[in-house]
Amino acid sequence: MHSMAKAWSLLLLLTILVFGAFVEGSHGSKLSQNYYKSTCPQVLSIVKAKTESILKKKPRMGASLLRLHFHDCFVNGCDGSILLDDDSTFIGEKTALANNNSARGFELVDDIKAEVEKTCPGVVSCADILAIAARDSTVVLGGPSWKVKLGRRDSITASRADANKFIPAPSFTLSALKSNFHAQGLSLKDLVALSGAHTIGLARCTTFRAHIYNDSNIDPSFAKSLQHKCPRTGKDNIHRRLDLRTPISFDNFYFRNLLKKKGLLRSDQELFNGKSADSLVKKCLQFELFITLVISAIVINETGPHFISNMIGNKFALTNMALFRSLLLIILIVAVSSCQTNAQLSPNYYSSTCPQALSIVKAEVAAAIKNETRIGASLLRLHFHDCFVNGCDGSVLLDDNSTFIGEKTAVPNNNSARGFNVVDNIKARLEKACPGVVSCADILAIAARDSVVRLGGPLWKVRLGRRDSTSASRSAANASIPPPTSNLSALISSFSAQGLSIKNLVALSGSHTIGLARCTSFRSHIYNDTNIDPSFANSLRRICPRSGNDSVLAPLDRQTPTSFDNLYYKNLLDKKGLLHSDQEIFNGSSLTDGLVKMYAADTSLLFKEFAKSMIKMGNIKPLTGNAGEIRINCRKAN
Repeated sequence: MHSMAKAWSLLLLLTILVFGAFVEGSHGSKLSQNYYKSTCPQVLSIVKAKTESILKKKPRMGASLLRLHFHDCFVNGCDGSILLDDDSTFIGEKTALANNNSARGFELVDDIKAEVEKTCPGVVSCADILAIAARDSTVVLGGPSWKVKLGRRDSITASRADANKFIPAPSFTLSALKSNFHAQGLSLKDLVALSGAHTIGLARCTTFRAHIYNDSNIDPSFAKSLQHKCPRTGKDNIHRRLDLRTPISFDNFYFRNLLKKKGLLRSDQELFNGKSADSLVKKCLQFELFITLVISAIVINETGPHFISNMIGNKFALTNMALFRSLLLIILIVAVSSCQTNAQLSPNYYSSTCPQALSIVKAEVAAAIKNETRIGASLLRLHFHDCFVNGCDGSVLLDDNSTFIGEKTAVPNNNSARGFNVVDNIKARLEKACPGVVSCADILAIAARDSVVRLGGPLWKVRLGRRDSTSASRSAANASIPPPTSNLSALISSFSAQGLSIKNLVALSGSHTIGLARCTSFRSHIYNDTNIDPSFANSLRRICPRSGNDSVLAPLDRQTPTSFDNLYYKNLLDKKGLLHSDQEIFNGSSLTDGLVKMYAADTSLLFKEFAKSMIKMGNIKPLTGNAGEIRINCRKAN
């Protein structure tokens, strides 16, 4: 049992590193564990001594310092903004709902800063102090240690509104938590692991009152015991343990409580409530499955910049040799797994078995686009719709049969998905040249790239070696492919469920710089939405009435619908996005508006990010090895 707790601690360690790496953003390369080695070599010992001293007197302060770092990073990055008092130019984060009468530890940070200033005036940032103190608090209370990357600078402003917007509330459902964490580039695994910070500390009655009186996913006796202390009204500041058994010890009892429906907060119990996070909670308690979970946590790092290289470059400070051996084993398995994956998916996969594959696909795509330019967008869309439904496995190409209803008649594809005949032609030529070698899933990936290039877009090397599924699911397609009516939150959740970031979402939306859309897909936007240019809406209403003309088509990019460029984003700036989901990525959100502006201003940047995002999307859950098959006919299993 003790080894299981250590295993979970290591998972949390890795996740914290992921968390810290992501919020560094584009400046991550400037952060280093040795940042103050020459300018303030004493800083780590100063912070450690101060933290140990206060925790010896007040152990609860450890949870408070860890929470300060979390709340700081979730609001516009790890910049120390949470520490700023209000002034005449802004209302800061201390009085935000998540912090007011709740955030603690400011005095300790002041003490640490004063001591550091005596030794190294004007050198160490407050943001870095928070990061170090969070680590030291975790260690003092029995948790894992890690090398903190340093070099952050402090913000000069803060925003209560942003804190209210970005810090997840204790009343959040799992869906809201996932969206919130995904907005920070953090995965479901990161969410579950970081929630383990609730193995220490206390919470106020106001944060768990609704859970103990209104929710059914709570142990009745546990709820009643809390109701004695926290009535429906009054006693708002009564505190209770987040971890029933060991609130000042960093262990995995928090997760054990969840299995018994004894999570103090609604947001806690949502992690184990019959949904997608349940298995992760269980895995945090099972050493046998831990290695698999850690590998997944490392792989998900592709959602942020240079995570894997950053993490492998870290020399983790481990508390004992047993944990050190565990880490070595994990690194070995990750390395082997990585090598195997690279061997299976590679731009050179067919170099010896079908060297003509790329030229055959390219020629057929060029001929198809010459015959009908619009087909380029259709082929690109097929690859997208394939990958979003159980991975890039060619399932979108399968016709219905007696055992399943496939994806072609799903709502996003019915009377809409096109290009199947082109894929058939490509497959027929490949079967003549290299029988039974090239998968339909790979044909889609290559054809999507060649279509983009043919229409003036970027070139990238397609990783190959996918195998084909033998089944398809209309219900999975309806559930997984984002509809044109999606709002930004739904889009972020949909892409995040595929391991794709907000940057990937905005970049891949640029595929709408080519192609057409049916009246049914933009009707509600032009009649019901306000975030659309009135004259643009009126021009569309002439061809797309409130009823009828369902199949009338309009260009997604009103200026150059057959050229792959950045005018799609310029249209969004003018509120001339054809679909509701298009205009949602430029509609007053700090998460996406800036990216749209960047891509509208810089075509080369768009092309670079689009190519990277296409490669990442093409790597969604491919079938490799002995999984699946190589279909002879893309429309049916062998």
